Amino acid sequence: MANIVLGITGSIAAYKAADIASQLTKSGHQVTCVLTKEAVEFVTPLTLSTLSRRPVITDLFAEKEGWQPSHIQLADDADLLLIAPATANVLAAMAHGFTNDALTAIALTTRAPILIAPAMNGKMWLHPATQRNVETLKSWGVKFIDPADGLLACGYEGVGRLAPVEQILEAAQNAFS
Repeated sequence: MANIVLGITGSIAAYKAADIASQLTKSGHQVTCVLTKEAVEFVTPLTLSTLSRRPVITDLFAEKEGWQPSHIQLADDADLLLIAPATANVLAAMAHGFTNDALTAIALTTRAPILIAPAMNGKMWLHPATQRNVETLKSWGVKFIDPADGLLACGYEGVGRLAPVEQILEAAQNAFS
């Protein structure tokens, strides 16, 4: 099956990444979870390593073995970079080429398809800066699974919820089929 790097960012929707990692692993894919430091506030590396059956990357400089930086090796070996959930901050970093952490370094390095499922407050999603960053990324071939409408964790109603897990899994499967 495929080598999937699952990027997880600091959104309340990060808990759904555990289900994504579990289901992709059960489908036979090799899933390596890469968490931003903000994501660790919402979901633990232990949960994700247990469900993916692989080490979790939380630090750009936490090299475990070998001479090649792990973010370069992961970027080279990936068949898909799936970021779910993706925050406005990570979208901005990617659109401007910033490598603030392991996830954005992998995103800048990989030549694998990139699939992003954003999740954030609706005002953040609809802000012109975020939409410009999305358009920039799309112009480079990055695919998006648009956020869903509904009740948001912040108490607002509207766009911004992470797309349903089933929709993300289907899009991931289609990305390398």
